[in-house]
Amino acid sequence: MLQNSAHDTPGRRDVVSFRVAEQDFCIDIGVVREIRGWTPTTVLPHSQDYVKGVVNLRGSVVAVVDLSARLGFGPTEPSARHIIIIVMIGDQTIGLLADVVSDILTIDDTAMRQVPDIASEVARDFISKVVTFDDGRMLRKIDLARVLPELGVELA
Repeated sequence: MLQNSAHDTPGRRDVVSFRVAEQDFCIDIGVVREIRGWTPTTVLPHSQDYVKGVVNLRGSVVAVVDLSARLGFGPTEPSARHIIIIVMIGDQTIGLLADVVSDILTIDDTAMRQVPDIASEVARDFISKVVTFDDGRMLRKIDLARVLPELGVELA
């Protein structure tokens, strides 16, 4: 289980970076509870197309959201190489299906930029910041509060 890092200091934050549909994203490490390998889900009838289903996480029912489908890149055909990032948002525990976790990074707040106005409204809704690096790499910071749907699943 991941915990908040001692590296979180004013002006800096720790993030988990990961890949979805060959694109790089990140989320604050404080919401991440664990990272686990892919396990098949139990499909929920009439759920959104980006909800893969639910898994049993030590007795709790956890919905798994296909980030690729939710972000508009198309559905993921999960395999043993995929991972589920278990996050806690408010009182809900949700799994995020991703290709791979890349790294845990400490990011300077000065490296976080606004999403350009030219980006679509949907892109600006789902992406809160763009993180830039000196070597030209960029990460998109996902706004989980907007990406994660009202699943209608009672989570234990």
